[in-house]
Amino acid sequence: MLATVLSSSVLGIDAYKVEVEVDISRGLPSFSTVGLPEGAVRESKERVKAALKNSGYHFPSDRITVNLAPADVKKEGSGFDLPMAIGILAATGLIPQPSLTDHVIIGELSLDGSIRAIKGALSMAIMVKELGLKGIYLPSENAMEAAVVEEIDVHPISTLAQLAQALNGAEDAPSMTLEGDFLDDQPAPEVDFSDVCGQENVKRAVEIAASGGHNLLMIGPPGAGKTMLAQRLSTILPALAFDESLETSKVYSVMGLMPKGQGLIKARPFRSPHHTISDAGLIGGGQIPKPGEVSLAHNGVLFLDEMPEFKKNVLEVLRQPMETGIVTIARATSTVTYPANFILVGAMNPCPCGYFGDPKRECTCSFREIQRYRSKISGPLMDRIDIHIDVPAVPFKDLTGFQPAQSSHEIRQRVMKAREIQEERFKKTKIHCNAMMNSRQIRRFCEIDERSNTLLEAAMEKFGFSARAPSRILKISRTIADLAGSEDIE
Repeated sequence: MLATVLSSSVLGIDAYKVEVEVDISRGLPSFSTVGLPEGAVRESKERVKAALKNSGYHFPSDRITVNLAPADVKKEGSGFDLPMAIGILAATGLIPQPSLTDHVIIGELSLDGSIRAIKGALSMAIMVKELGLKGIYLPSENAMEAAVVEEIDVHPISTLAQLAQALNGAEDAPSMTLEGDFLDDQPAPEVDFSDVCGQENVKRAVEIAASGGHNLLMIGPPGAGKTMLAQRLSTILPALAFDESLETSKVYSVMGLMPKGQGLIKARPFRSPHHTISDAGLIGGGQIPKPGEVSLAHNGVLFLDEMPEFKKNVLEVLRQPMETGIVTIARATSTVTYPANFILVGAMNPCPCGYFGDPKRECTCSFREIQRYRSKISGPLMDRIDIHIDVPAVPFKDLTGFQPAQSSHEIRQRVMKAREIQEERFKKTKIHCNAMMNSRQIRRFCEIDERSNTLLEAAMEKFGFSARAPSRILKISRTIADLAGSEDIE
């Protein structure tokens, strides 16, 4: 007998429908899975067999064939265990077929028949809504993610037997809905700008970067506060809008990193990978492509501490996502695209010993060592970082002074006002901040007078800036004008 169960899998950060077809026919006992299953899917037959027996069901001693359609797309993960088990029960007549036509079933089985969490539940729930299906049966641990999607029935399931009884109509499957604003009760940040002593000039640069979404590079000696400032950048960024939170949450859901008991990512992410990270770890990839740190930092901050210590080939892969806001990974079998719209914050010392240019400590590095150290960050990458700022050592009087520093809340209010101006400016476009402007928008929104134009031309000649530099300067100028509440760039 043949049975078909609707299920789902993830490609990139989006889900697609998979039909799990189970055929049981006479013949020597066997269990074969077709439809390009990878390792975890092929192993599912042992989990399904044990789970059925330990849930009180008879496992048929016949020839069982499971097809995962579409058969030309590689299937990965353990989420097909539950639909396979339900398909076997339906093919043996223990579950009526009509109950399987309008719900997606997904979940990993334990040997005792309990159901474990899977990855990508949020994307699958969105797919259910887009296809016009009625609802989804999924592990209880993933219910919060799926319940974010409105207009579908979300049924959290704990055991195989519970789902089988619900499909038979013996008992009602529990249903879950969320009410109110999903982004309410955002967690209070653990760090604050008031913790940073002195460095008012650098704080101003960080505020400008947050207001316009600009990339930032801080250069200074050890202990100057570069890491402290970078960690506090996310505390002054505007709150996530619902569509931003949804897109970021899809990335975390696919990676299985969604915080427990939370349906959406509520705070802007801050990612700080170690300098030993590989290019695939940073940008994404692998034999089966997965998102990297740039995608986990989507709509947030990617902080690279000790930037020259990263491998040069790892840093170079940042150039394209910094320009386009997306990452496209091509493999022989598939091509996936991940979002990667982040603010890059880099921190580095001026030289290997860290004290080049310091008025009080002598640098022990040779000119060749300094040149080699700085050349680890290429010119094209430096050219894509809008703001470069020197971070001097903090004087003792600033460390011991009692002058109150501005809090993150105060700075965030100014950032929010500047972002509101930008949202109004770009309301008919797909961009949200000044850093995302293209050349046509720069010409339209960043007009300058003759005196400013002369100054910009002189700077180009004196410092040998690239053709990308004027655009960066104009975008930063537009942000500074927005912070000042000025319509014109002065």
